[in-house]
Amino acid sequence: DVSFELNKGEAVGIIGRNGAGKSTLLQMICGTLNPTSGSVEVEGTVAALLELGSGFNPEFTGRENVYLNAAMLGLTQEEIDDSFDEIAAFADIGDFLEQPIKTYSSGMLMRLAFAVNTCVDPQILIVDEALGVGDAPFQSKCFKRLRQLIDDGTSVLFVSHDISTVRSICGRALWLKKGRT
Repeated sequence: DVSFELNKGEAVGIIGRNGAGKSTLLQMICGTLNPTSGSVEVEGTVAALLELGSGFNPEFTGRENVYLNAAMLGLTQEEIDDSFDEIAAFADIGDFLEQPIKTYSSGMLMRLAFAVNTCVDPQILIVDEALGVGDAPFQSKCFKRLRQLIDDGTSVLFVSHDISTVRSICGRALWLKKGRT
């Protein structure tokens, strides 16, 4: 019993207690879960920051994971080459970019994932609590990037338990309770 539309350039927050169905809803929108009833219609390319590190290979370096993830998001080798320096600069993890990501802290992993998912100009960006592990300066950098993406027409679904953050980014929010709005 969840029904909503997300318009171009709109940011919608999804809030609710643990277990309310927020992450499940996002996984259905991404296509990694199928609904047991009803339907989900998505128009546009989706980039998602769901579970920290999802889509990354822990044995690969940060650089290799950038190429892997960007390719999974539909970029060509040339497009990834053209975007790589911007992604690396935004992530700002220095020489760790050449290390296997299994050596990364959760904050470093989030930096890299956020950089990849936001530097590819997605039409729809889904962020599920991913920014909670970043330090304050990087969170500020991420919020600026989110606002720029929204201004440029990217639609954002943003899950957070921090209602003030949802208010600062989103024009409206859905409150989920036991899988319903």
